[in-house]
Amino acid sequence: MYLVVIGWLYVVLMMAVAEASNTTGSVLGAIVTFFLYGLLPLGLVVYLMNTPHRKRAIRACEAAEEQARQAASAVPEAGGPEAREARSGQPDAGGHAAGAAEPGRVASVREEPRNL
Repeated sequence: MYLVVIGWLYVVLMMAVAEASNTTGSVLGAIVTFFLYGLLPLGLVVYLMNTPHRKRAIRACEAAEEQARQAASAVPEAGGPEAREARSGQPDAGGHAAGAAEPGRVASVREEPRNL
């Protein structure tokens, strides 16, 4: 595929050089020729041709994430040392609240703060 892209770019570059060096041509016309006949169509074609590769890469990444998620969720027996080690690796695995406000320091809605 990349051989076709390189060949197409070569042909378009030669068209742009011919446009710029022609007596009735201009450098602006050569630039427009290079972009409209070369870069824009080739960018679109390369993007469309790489779509299956991108989809495969996304599926492989999602499969690896799912496998890692399943490996992390497989917890050993509840009382063994491996279970404690597995639980300690996860910060919020206990299911308790992470922390609470200090009593008397945070005012609730429509209440005045208490002075200590």
